Amino acid sequence: MRKLTAALCALTLFAPAAQAQTIKDFLAAVMVKWTAPFEPFQLIGNIYYVGTDGIAVYIIKTSQGLILMDTAMPQSTGMIKGNIAKLGFKVADIKYILNTHAHLDHTGGFAEIKKETGAQLVAGERDKPLLEGGYYPGDEKNADLGFPAVKVDRTVKEGDKVTLGDTTLTAHETPGHSPGCTSWEMTVKDGSQDRDVLFFCSGTVALNRLVGQPTYAGIVDDYRATFAKAKAMKIDVLLGPHPEVYSMQDKRAQQRTAHRIRSSSRASSPPMRPACRRISTSSSLSRRRHFSLRNNVVRALRLSQRGEVERAAIRCTASGAHG
Repeated sequence: MRKLTAALCALTLFAPAAQAQTIKDFLAAVMVKWTAPFEPFQLIGNIYYVGTDGIAVYIIKTSQGLILMDTAMPQSTGMIKGNIAKLGFKVADIKYILNTHAHLDHTGGFAEIKKETGAQLVAGERDKPLLEGGYYPGDEKNADLGFPAVKVDRTVKEGDKVTLGDTTLTAHETPGHSPGCTSWEMTVKDGSQDRDVLFFCSGTVALNRLVGQPTYAGIVDDYRATFAKAKAMKIDVLLGPHPEVYSMQDKRAQQRTAHRIRSSSRASSPPMRPACRRISTSSSLSRRRHFSLRNNVVRALRLSQRGEVERAAIRCTASGAHG
């Protein structure tokens, strides 16, 4: 594995647009993409994408049930459940719901799915009040940013683990984007190789205030600590809260093209074995660098607080073992 050489993977969705227009106008603009459907598929190993075109949601298959990583907007909950079913999984088999951060675009379906499945909700300790109150920090009375409140069954800090069957995820505190912003790390099998996967919480400013009256006390120091931690992390595969973080749509299109070419080639020869719905490991997104992050500058995030916080740029770099 090679080292992540910069501080943070960033989306540029929120900050510029939100500053130029009202929150209501901004949400109306992004909602089209955030609620648009996207066909679910296998990402790598036992990790599957079941989110929308603009919000990432993941299912992790284990030997004892399913783990759901985040949800999307409340109105997309039915779509998320439908995507899970399309992959042949049962929503009722969800045992754990893990949260990266308590913002409305990643928490909207928690209450409904938790009630339906009885799954335990696990989140960063400092995000528990937000989840159970259904509000955005520092803007508690703004209904436009609210979401259905949900009970948190367990809170986690740095290094805490969640295990279900043969799968373990480790929590990493990466605050700033939210007070309890939590990134989750796990290992997957990719053929004969083990790959370290990081579900990165986020590191954008979003609607946060860094100057004047900060969104919450200590937010600037939290961002700094997250940048430093991200710089030291070693991972093979980066996944994020929005597909733009790792150019998911483009890579999925490449995979589909490669799959069609292989299928066309096989059609001219007698089949050697029954067709399989699951994409083979050799053509998984992590192979041929489809989801490798080597030498891929994901985004740059600029933070400023009157000279206090300088530019933080990220280069997400993955293992040279990808070929």
